[in-house]
Amino acid sequence: MPTYDYRCEANGRIVEVRHGMNEIVRDWADLCARAGIEPGDTPGDAEVVRLITGGHVITHTGSGDAMPCGNGPCGSGLCGLE
Repeated sequence: MPTYDYRCEANGRIVEVRHGMNEIVRDWADLCARAGIEPGDTPGDAEVVRLITGGHVITHTGSGDAMPCGNGPCGSGLCGLE
């Protein structure tokens, strides 16, 4: 089952949930229920927006030092320094 990131328009939080492709997350209350988190002070009917994410896997097996390109240990291979 795929994972999706949603942003709540009322509080700015981004929450990741796993659900089927044909399912729709309707609001903050629905998102919180699916994620197993407390809604806090945000109204349950607050709008949530599914974010477009690329699903890239970022890996790093080094010491945590920044790459020579200065962009950090991204593991993307795009800078050609790996």
